[in-house]
Amino acid sequence: MFTRTLAPPRTSFFLFGPRGTGKSTWVRTHFRDALVVNLLAAENAIRYDRDPALFRAQVMARPRAGWVVVDEVQRVPRLLDEVHYLMEEEGYRHFALTGSSARKLRRGSANLLAGRAILRTLFPLTTAEMGYSVPLGRLLRYGSMPLSVRAGSDAAREDYLRTFVTTYLAEEVRAEGLVRDLGSFSRFLAIAALAAAQTTNVSAVARDASVSRETVRGYFDILVDTLIGDWLPAYRPRAKVKEVAQPKFYWFDPGVLHAAAGGFDQPLPADWEGVLLEHFVLHEIRAFLAYSSARGSLGYWATPSGGEVDFVWWRGTESVAIEVKSSRRFRREFRSGIRSFSDSMKGKVRSYVVYRGDEELEVDGTRVLPLEAFVRRLHRGEILG
Repeated sequence: MFTRTLAPPRTSFFLFGPRGTGKSTWVRTHFRDALVVNLLAAENAIRYDRDPALFRAQVMARPRAGWVVVDEVQRVPRLLDEVHYLMEEEGYRHFALTGSSARKLRRGSANLLAGRAILRTLFPLTTAEMGYSVPLGRLLRYGSMPLSVRAGSDAAREDYLRTFVTTYLAEEVRAEGLVRDLGSFSRFLAIAALAAAQTTNVSAVARDASVSRETVRGYFDILVDTLIGDWLPAYRPRAKVKEVAQPKFYWFDPGVLHAAAGGFDQPLPADWEGVLLEHFVLHEIRAFLAYSSARGSLGYWATPSGGEVDFVWWRGTESVAIEVKSSRRFRREFRSGIRSFSDSMKGKVRSYVVYRGDEELEVDGTRVLPLEAFVRRLHRGEILG
C-alpha cells in the first residue's frame, strides 16, 4: 500500500479520478466507519436507481456526524437529489461522493450541490507517493496506475494496460451510451493517442478517423468528461509577440496512453519517448498543484515562428518555464524557447530544462535538472509556488 498525499476534507466533497487510480481504497482508508454505497456493483446501481428513497432511509438511520460514501455516484445521478435533501432538510454534512466520469453529473443533478460539496481529484501515483522507489524508465512506459506499479512483471503491466483501454471502451463508453458507433470511437482513440501533446488539429484527426469534425469534438469531450485526458491551454497574458492559441491534449497517464497508441504491439514514432516524458512530467506537476497549497495557472507557450516552452506556470507577474527533453545530454539549443519566452515577459521568470541526463547544470540563468532531481524538488515545493 502507498500513502497518498491527498488529505481528506472535513466537509462533503466530490472525489473525481479515472477508474483504477485508487479512489475506493482511499475513501475506505480515511472513512472506515462510513456507510458505503458501492454503485460499481451493477445490482446496487439498479437497486438505488429504482428506489432512491432507500438511500435516504439508510442515511437517516445513522448519526448526523457520521460519513456517507457513495462510490461511482455518476452511475445513479438521482442519488444527488437525496444528498441535497439530506443536507438541506436533515442536517447531514458529511458525504464523500466519488466518480470516474463527470459527464452525467454535469448534465444532471450535480448542480444542486453547488457550493455544498468541494471538489477534489485523485491522480495516479506520484513519484513522491512511491517514495521514488520505482525506476523512472518503467514509469514512462507503464505509467503509475496503482495496479500497474504493483504488477510483478512487465508482461503483467502490459496485460493490465491493454485491458484498461478495452475496459474503458466497453464499460465507460458503451455502458453510458456515449457514442453510437464504437468502431469509429475506437479508431479515434488510437489516432488521438498518437496526436497527444501536439497542438490539436481537429480536421486532421477527423480525416484520419473517417468522421466529421463535430464528431471529433464530441469524442474529445467524452475523453475529458470521463477523465481520460484534458486540455492544456496556451499561455497568452501580456506577451509582446503573437502566440499560438490552440490547446494541446494530454492523457492522464503515460502507460494508458502507450497502450491506447498500440505501443506494446507496434513500433511508434522516433519521438515517442519524448511524448511519454512530457505526459509523465505533466502528471507530476498537476498532481502537485492539486494536492498542495500552490495556486496559479498552467499552460504551454508557443509562437507561429516555432518558439515553444512545454509548460508554463504563472501567478500574477511570476512565471516558471519548464522545457522537457528526452535527451541524455544537454544542448544549449534546449533553451531557445525559454529564451524567447523570457524576452517577451516583463515579470520575473524562473526556468528549468528537465532531461534524462545525470548532471545538474546552471546555464544562463536556467536550471538544468535530471528527471529524478526535478520531481524531487517539485514535490518539496521548490519549483512551483
